[in-house]
Amino acid sequence: MPLRSLSRSAPSTVTVNTVTTSLLTIQTTGRGFTDLTDKVASFLRDTDAKEGAVTAFIRHTSASLTIQENADPSVLEDLTTALSRLAPENAGWAHDTEGPDDMPAHIKTMLSGTSLQIPVVGGEMLLGTWQAIYLIEHRARPHRREVVLQFIGAV
Repeated sequence: MPLRSLSRSAPSTVTVNTVTTSLLTIQTTGRGFTDLTDKVASFLRDTDAKEGAVTAFIRHTSASLTIQENADPSVLEDLTTALSRLAPENAGWAHDTEGPDDMPAHIKTMLSGTSLQIPVVGGEMLLGTWQAIYLIEHRARPHRREVVLQFIGAV
């Protein structure tokens, strides 16, 4: 099917003059989504970021990061349900060192990912209207999670 409409903005070029890194520590309450969008935006303000990219990288194998809808909470509920169906507990997993949610948590992390990169222009992330950055805790009990934030670009 041919494209009906296609447009592209003019390219913008900046000289990269900074790399700034910070460690964000999050105490989760157990399985579910934690919105990190405001924390990442605050990091960019503290960095005086103008244009470049911000990367978020989680330092764990049983929690992950995603960009997802931020308007309707039922989306996050349904995503939690879908992940549980894809990697159920008590499914005969060989790896259960830390309990029945151990191996399913690793599978869910593999499916959803450990890093994100978001373009930054004018000091703002170019997230869509309904997008937010989330940490997904895949374990049933609370955990202390670390997310490395890094801005590469111009200040």
